[in-house]
Amino acid sequence: MANLEPELDGSGNSITALLVQLSEGNHAVEDRLIPQVYAELRRVAAHHMRFERGNHTLQPTALVHEAYERLVQPHSEIAWQSRAHFFATASRLMRNILVDHARAKHAGKRGGLQHQVSLDEAFLPSNDRLIDVLVLDDALDHLATFDARQARIVELHFFVGLNFEEIAVVLGVSVRTVKSDWGMSRDWLRGELTKRP
Repeated sequence: MANLEPELDGSGNSITALLVQLSEGNHAVEDRLIPQVYAELRRVAAHHMRFERGNHTLQPTALVHEAYERLVQPHSEIAWQSRAHFFATASRLMRNILVDHARAKHAGKRGGLQHQVSLDEAFLPSNDRLIDVLVLDDALDHLATFDARQARIVELHFFVGLNFEEIAVVLGVSVRTVKSDWGMSRDWLRGELTKRP
């Protein structure tokens, strides 16, 4: 899980300082950035992959590399605000990559077996906790249409593994708001996922 504490070294080598330089077009800092973010990106990728089937063709290392390439591409217009912003964006990209991968596999099977992820009891109370990753993605997108913050909280808590205090920092809201939104979004998603085929 990303360490969201403020960086105090003042050396210009903190992750946030390097990200700001990267946003300003200084891609030479990547050599210093990669060693500082790689291990955390691997942890985020592993967290995403823990919901995937064991024989998934995309491995955490490949997921990290693909996400990182998209994050730091030379023509990226992302104005990095902090390390928390970087890791939250990385997680969202990893989710998108996995969903795209599932769509490609699903299209290749032409209606065959669906690509499933395992959800914990927070979402599905039954013993059968497998759900199609595309159904989950669709449900989160639907949630985002009427409450984007709730959808973001689910993503940060469930997929990134951030606790409520860390999510509050990333979103700039109170912990109380995060907990309230989490409860409502979890209940809505549970109902939404159990009624879908």
